Amino acid sequence: MSNAPQQVVVVVKPVKSAGVAIILTVLFGPLGMFYSTIAGGIIMTILSLLVALFTLGLGLIITWPICIIWGALAASSYNKRITR
Repeated sequence: MSNAPQQVVVVVKPVKSAGVAIILTVLFGPLGMFYSTIAGGIIMTILSLLVALFTLGLGLIITWPICIIWGALAASSYNKRITR
């Protein structure tokens, strides 16, 4: 048996601010979602482009707030996952 001390490895990941996520999605819409969720950013970018195309941009009144809420929830969920 060896009496050598065991090495402890700690992985540190930075948290994501829900406030920054909200500001980015308010300013940049689906592109701002890439801060908090890559998959959500891709999905909402494609969806927003399609909605904007078919509604002449008026549908963004619906998709923009969805992006804001989704981005804030994704940042909060990420923080809960990494603090466990």
